[in-house]
Amino acid sequence: MRRTLADLLPTVGGRIIGDGSVAIERVSAVDDARCDALTFATDATYLKRALASDAAAVLTDEALAAAQEHPHKPLLVVGDVRPALARLLHEFEHPIPRGHFHHPTAAIESSAQIGADVYIGAHVYVGERAIVGTRCTLLAGSIVSADTQLGEECTLHPRAAVLENSRLGNRVVLHAGAVVGSAGFGWAFTNGRLERIPQIGNVELEDDVEIGANTCVDRAQTGSTHIGRGTKIDNLCQIGHNCRIGKHTALAGQCGLAGSTIIGDHVQVGGQVGFIGHLTVGSRVKIGGASIVWGDIPDDSFVSGCPARPHKEELRREVMVRKLPKLFARVDALERK
Repeated sequence: MRRTLADLLPTVGGRIIGDGSVAIERVSAVDDARCDALTFATDATYLKRALASDAAAVLTDEALAAAQEHPHKPLLVVGDVRPALARLLHEFEHPIPRGHFHHPTAAIESSAQIGADVYIGAHVYVGERAIVGTRCTLLAGSIVSADTQLGEECTLHPRAAVLENSRLGNRVVLHAGAVVGSAGFGWAFTNGRLERIPQIGNVELEDDVEIGANTCVDRAQTGSTHIGRGTKIDNLCQIGHNCRIGKHTALAGQCGLAGSTIIGDHVQVGGQVGFIGHLTVGSRVKIGGASIVWGDIPDDSFVSGCPARPHKEELRREVMVRKLPKLFARVDALERK
């Protein structure tokens, strides 16, 4: 969609230095910027590169703009670049279909309840006694199984699945291929063979939860697997049965939570972190990428490593490990002497 720099000003506030009539068709990082792009700069180095790029204009902050006496590109100047950039990207994001629409190939059971202004795409299935709230969007091939409940304005991307008896709050987003409510991994050895333990609980997602592509959230053995309000989970994560994740927590890609892991509020978890299960992580904790969590972690901790330990301790350990070859050489030399 073609717009001018001046057209973008109401979205971010701030002011324009230079020509506000330049055409903007995309927002790009400085390395990808073309002559129709708005790029952005959060420090002096990036601003120098942005001004030297092919970009039509640059989004930057007041402090950086003040250091430019005569910028040779138009500047869109704001108080804080990152939130302004987020608002701009919303403007350029591909729109998700909304409003009343039922594709003829969709299969909706007669006992299902569909709210007003729900968009139902091709080959969607809505099961018996399912409840779909107002203004939801169910994109192609998504599944809402029997006895599930979706709140208002939920979005299921293609082939996302909400399975039996799951409960979703308002504005929940499931990206492509996400599965909520699949059976937990429950098995017991009986007479030398594995016997399945039925998983009869459910999954509860509070308002504003977002689940990434191909992430699985297993239903509980009994009770509920629960994810708190505003929590965001990246792609390719595994949330085991009976896990409980607090509010406004973020898990990066390829994290794995074994069953009955409890994570508090406002926790930040790096990619590829593993949790062995039946442990508790407090609130406001930060966990470095590729860590393995073997035990409980108290509130306000920063941990990393395998097993996860206080981050500064892990850094000291890494330094010592890197010194081991020289230490071995010295010991070997002393032994020969």
